[in-house]
Amino acid sequence: MITVSKPHRLSQRPAEERDLLTVATFVRSANELFYCYPKASWPLTPAQIADAISNRRDSTVVLLNNEVVGFANFYQWKTGVYCALGNVMVSPNTRGQGVARYLVQVMEERARTHQQARRMRLSCFNGNTAGLLLYSQLGYDPYAIVEREAPDGQRVALIQMDKAL
Repeated sequence: MITVSKPHRLSQRPAEERDLLTVATFVRSANELFYCYPKASWPLTPAQIADAISNRRDSTVVLLNNEVVGFANFYQWKTGVYCALGNVMVSPNTRGQGVARYLVQVMEERARTHQQARRMRLSCFNGNTAGLLLYSQLGYDPYAIVEREAPDGQRVALIQMDKAL
């Protein structure tokens, strides 16, 4: 297991085609895939990630000692107004060690600098406890709850959150 003991060991860069196979391994179940990429079908493939990248902005990877351990992008943006964070994925070997926190903060900075965004939006399903706790700790506040249907047909709540940048 990889241990993130010093935050300065983390770095980031734009996602590249060579990263896609690694990123596809971050999702361990259909349920996890639903949380991070609801439109994708299980199992996640590099082609599905490539499709997301082609329709989104600022696809970014986080590296730990030059190994890809995180991925995210913006699925909506309005220059000068907001960016919506999506496809947040972290390697199972580094979860709970600050990678997701670093990734969200990197994406906040990209929203400010690349899109001149004043706000960051994101959506998190009610069953994604780790995500909800992280986003709350980072200052995101809920502003709406939307009903969605999980792959198994169950009703779920999509909690929409945002934060001033």
